[in-house]
Amino acid sequence: MENNTKVITGKVRFSYANVWEPKSINGGDEKYSVSLIIPKADTKTVNEVKAAIEAAKQEGKAKFGGRVPANLKTPLRDGDVDRPDDEAYKNSYFINANSKDKPQIVDKNVKPILDQSEVYSGCYGRASITFYAFNSNGNKGIACGLGNLQKLADGDALSGRTKAENEFSTFEDEDFLS
Repeated sequence: MENNTKVITGKVRFSYANVWEPKSINGGDEKYSVSLIIPKADTKTVNEVKAAIEAAKQEGKAKFGGRVPANLKTPLRDGDVDRPDDEAYKNSYFINANSKDKPQIVDKNVKPILDQSEVYSGCYGRASITFYAFNSNGNKGIACGLGNLQKLADGDALSGRTKAENEFSTFEDEDFLS
């Protein structure tokens, strides 16, 4: 059976990348998570995501009492609308994906990445994500599960932190011998 709710993205930017250690958000279960910034120009990924969300709505009808609610929360958000002051989200959509299971993280040659500094908020890669319906505590919607990640390229870190090697040059202390 083909899974219409699963998508392998094109090249996206990772933001809020908690992919090495699970974190608890607002006291909830600890999860691995990442915000995937999808350029609006990547219509292939955007259309696949929209189709997968629709498939998840249809699969989730039973959870919604047999019909899809009109005001259903969906995970695809518009960066220009929801993050207008954040340059990283300009001309992009974004999806927050999470999982209780640790994602496998590989490089562009599909070799495991073990160095945690290699994958960070701001680098570029692809993600496998799956959409599913939820209905808990009166909240109904479609959520995005995080599968695995593939790093494709470095990018400017979004943490606001600068790498030490970009701030400092080699320092020679002239007074060292005196």
